[in-house]
Amino acid sequence: MSHEDLQTVGREFALGGAFQSAERYGSGHINDTYKVVYETEEGPVSYLHQRINQEIFPQPHLVMENIDRVTAHLQASFAAKGVTDLDRRCLRVIPTGEGENLYLAPDGAAWRTYHFVAGGATYDVVASPAMAEEAARAFGQFQAMLLDLPGPRLHETIPNFHHTPSRLAQFEAVVGEDPMGRKEGCEEAVSWAMDNREFAEKLWGPWEAGAIPERVTHNDTKLNNVLLDEVTGEALCVIDLETVMPGLSLYDFGDLVRTASHRCAEDEQDPSGVKVDPELFAGLARGYLDAAGSFLNETERGLLLESGIVITYETGLRFLGDHLSGDQYFRIHREGQNLDRARTQFALVESLSGQAETLIGDTQ
Repeated sequence: MSHEDLQTVGREFALGGAFQSAERYGSGHINDTYKVVYETEEGPVSYLHQRINQEIFPQPHLVMENIDRVTAHLQASFAAKGVTDLDRRCLRVIPTGEGENLYLAPDGAAWRTYHFVAGGATYDVVASPAMAEEAARAFGQFQAMLLDLPGPRLHETIPNFHHTPSRLAQFEAVVGEDPMGRKEGCEEAVSWAMDNREFAEKLWGPWEAGAIPERVTHNDTKLNNVLLDEVTGEALCVIDLETVMPGLSLYDFGDLVRTASHRCAEDEQDPSGVKVDPELFAGLARGYLDAAGSFLNETERGLLLESGIVITYETGLRFLGDHLSGDQYFRIHREGQNLDRARTQFALVESLSGQAETLIGDTQ
């Protein structure tokens, strides 16, 4: 996107001031995000323009209905607790000039705009147990604050997003079709995925038995989806809310384990060094249980480690399936990146399973 294109988008929103600059922002795989700066009488003000990926979210208006409800509830809850820096604690949607939460461009693109949270940073790789603990506490608090979200039920922006049996079925179908002729180059990873099918049912058995309740969950709790204060390291704000919808609490803790229980890049090219760090895992468990422990039931607590294994396995299926399909879902920056991502996930599953006796004590 050129500066002129982004200025055209910006004119549709109630921003004020004069356009100064724009740059691509963040490391997300799905949406296109740009930080823009406007000069006002009070000084420079920053915003984030996001072009919603409609291949992934074909009904962006439903995504924004969810986000409006969730952010309004969080802002009111923070305010009731006496929090004064609301713009650093919760995303705020900037309306269009006509008061809408979404701008549909003539080319069909769907754009939204948020205020920019000043002084917040995201990290793709966890640096310390303290960082892991802060991130986990933020997501646990996020779940806790949405326990009393008034009805109706939120929209499912991606149906069956974490329904691992469905993900496995989709993967098996792609393997059978092999549309790009890539299976021959990743047979070891495909075989590993097939040999570990039992992971697909680990959360859904208890759910179907009624032992796990449905909650409002984030569903994409990567480490880089929480902003941390650049100076203090304190968790400030949970971001990337398009997948906030009905789900299981275990989805969120599981994805935290997947992304923040180790110091490995998501796309390690040598998976032999991919290992879970018990100190980081313990930090995640402390932070999450500090914020969410009061409402989790016994079954949820008992499956916390298992959730990390399941969500990591599921994500590996998704990366590998996308590689076989021609990299249609996750953005890549080099050939074979999704295959490397899948291999990393599978190595993490093996590490989590191999250290289960040590790690499970931190979730009790």
